[in-house]
Amino acid sequence: MPMPQTYFLASQDFDAFIKDVRDTCMLQTHHQAYHTLRAVLHTFRSHLTTQQALVFANVLPAVPRAIFVEDWTLSDTPPPFPDRASLIREMKSVRKDHNLAPESAIEDVAAALRRSSIDERELDRVLAGLPDGAVAFWSAEARF
Repeated sequence: MPMPQTYFLASQDFDAFIKDVRDTCMLQTHHQAYHTLRAVLHTFRSHLTTQQALVFANVLPAVPRAIFVEDWTLSDTPPPFPDRASLIREMKSVRKDHNLAPESAIEDVAAALRRSSIDERELDRVLAGLPDGAVAFWSAEARF
């Protein structure tokens, strides 16, 4: 079996993706974009069971998948998805002293992810099977 393209092109794909996150969020650096992406991914993860999170992780490109699972404290009794304002506060609390994510970061990262090399149909199929709030979280438009 040949090496999957998602691994072969991981660095190239991630570089394009993180630039898109940086530009969409109107951030200044790749460092700021990385921390914004990380905050959004970890906020989403905190509302999923371990099994749900692993199903979601399987649709992510290689490097975002690694960021999604880093520093994970497993919980199979996650809180439900709250309203959008609460999600934004939660996202902004990740490394809060260094977090420069804009209020629109969740929508911005969702838009960048959907423009990346991800299979959108597979993403939408997986999101539909996750708890209420998962589909709205990854919408490029807030639907809460």
